[in-house]
Amino acid sequence: MKRIAITLVLLSLPVAVAIAADAAAGKTVFTTKCKACHGADAAGGVMDKASIAGTDAATVKNTVTKGKGKMKPVASVTGDALDNVAAYVASLKK
Repeated sequence: MKRIAITLVLLSLPVAVAIAADAAAGKTVFTTKCKACHGADAAGGVMDKASIAGTDAATVKNTVTKGKGKMKPVASVTGDALDNVAAYVASLKK
């Protein structure tokens, strides 16, 4: 029974993190840090023509933290701001 309880708690952690993220606050971060390259609605912009709208939060966090292709890591986006921008991008329609 104890194993089941621990398993349920561990499985619920990603959900708790997703709920804790604030997509509205993430829009502000996106506007100041991402919009110039990815476009206002993340459908592709000046530097990145591909849409990132609807990209899952884990992928967004990984890309912002480590960079990808020509995109360098964005060291100024961490903690709650990272969670929030990831939630915002994930919430956008593809």
